Amino acid sequence: MNITRLDKARDLKFKHQVEEESGQNLSACYQCGKCTAGCPGAQFYDRQVSQIMRAVQMGLKEEALKNRSLWLCLSCSTCSARCPNNIDVAAVMETLRMMARREGWVQDRPIESFWKAFLDTVHATGRSYELGVMADYMGRTLRGWGNLEIAPTALMKKKMPFIPSVIHGREEVARIFKRYAEKRS
Repeated sequence: MNITRLDKARDLKFKHQVEEESGQNLSACYQCGKCTAGCPGAQFYDRQVSQIMRAVQMGLKEEALKNRSLWLCLSCSTCSARCPNNIDVAAVMETLRMMARREGWVQDRPIESFWKAFLDTVHATGRSYELGVMADYMGRTLRGWGNLEIAPTALMKKKMPFIPSVIHGREEVARIFKRYAEKRS
């Protein structure tokens, strides 16, 4: 990318918006690459974590938000644990996913559908409910029928109960979802 096109592609407010939403100081990132070196999903990424962080620092909004890597991130926080400047890189990646979703730039619809299905069941039951996640995902994507043959074995071994268990602390989980919804409004 030449200098003129680079200047046109920059959104100088973008870095500050990411910093505000993630609560992280991205100026502290000096591109050591430890986040990328420790990332268990790096081999599948189209842009490495350090490249995404640099794109944010430079105000390259589209480059930071229009990549499949955001949707493949495992949110394992290995990148955050390895950062010598204590940047919560996983929080930055989550912030970028939320921003990409708001902009309509989701790069992997099945992964987003799974994410929504998972969160919907946690919101409804207070924990992950595997059968609910599976049914929700299949309904959203019309995919997933290929693994249906393992369902009887999983059900017999009680690895996938028909009824979600009631957990202690369900009210606290509901409050987290409520705070999040209020923050987005």
